Amino acid sequence: MPNAINRHLGHDNTPYPDAFYVRDGDQLVSTLHAQGAWQPGEQHLSPASGLVLAEIERQLPSDKLISRVSFDVLGVIHSGPFTIDVNMVRPGRSIELIEARMMHGGQTSIHARVWRLCASDTQAVQGTEWASLPPPDAMPALAFSSIWDGGYIASLEARQAADARPGRASTWLRTPFSLVAGESDPPVAGFVKLIDTANGLAVRQDPRQVFFANVDLTIHFVRRPQAGWVGFDTRVAFGPSGLGETFSVLSDIHGPVGTAAQSLTVRRQGVGAP
Repeated sequence: MPNAINRHLGHDNTPYPDAFYVRDGDQLVSTLHAQGAWQPGEQHLSPASGLVLAEIERQLPSDKLISRVSFDVLGVIHSGPFTIDVNMVRPGRSIELIEARMMHGGQTSIHARVWRLCASDTQAVQGTEWASLPPPDAMPALAFSSIWDGGYIASLEARQAADARPGRASTWLRTPFSLVAGESDPPVAGFVKLIDTANGLAVRQDPRQVFFANVDLTIHFVRRPQAGWVGFDTRVAFGPSGLGETFSVLSDIHGPVGTAAQSLTVRRQGVGAP
């Protein structure tokens, strides 16, 4: 992984707000709360993906429902200032496709695509095959920062079921911090800002020995989630030739809302390691 210079607000011990980002004119700037887990100078994809979706909702508001949102990571998500470009790819009265890019100068770090669909009354036929998680207060607290480094991880309150094991875990997460200082999170973006954390919840191997960063994040919803606690029923698989996947059934406090999948590049440290 290329080295990234630490430009997060607060990296030099200057004050920074209790938010992941600050808006500065047409730009946004990351704070130490958005700091990634793999190296100090990068952003974590969790708040970055939430922010990209928030900018889509802010720039192109709609009463349609978000059905799927995918994020491809095209390089290091650099700390410091950046912009987000939003574009309507496929407009429509009932279905639309939007894309957005996080830009660091002329370099794109995240390319997102979002399907939004019109709402209709399907309560009479609703149903899923996903089990509900025990509530957060039924799980013991998890010292997440004992597993992973970085300001983003430090911003989280975590609870995890006692039967968690390498490759499988049930977990609840929440954070007190908004995406942008002085701004309220759009509801779905406030939920999405926690989801990429899934790849660190049921680690199969010590991340100091095995590198398993995800190159994407794809989320499907079957209903609009409520921000707050985000629940994960997570499974992690490593294949024999460097490929892996983290798959999670996602829940809010009312029950399952959809799924998330992350494609992993798995590398043993010292054996083709970055």
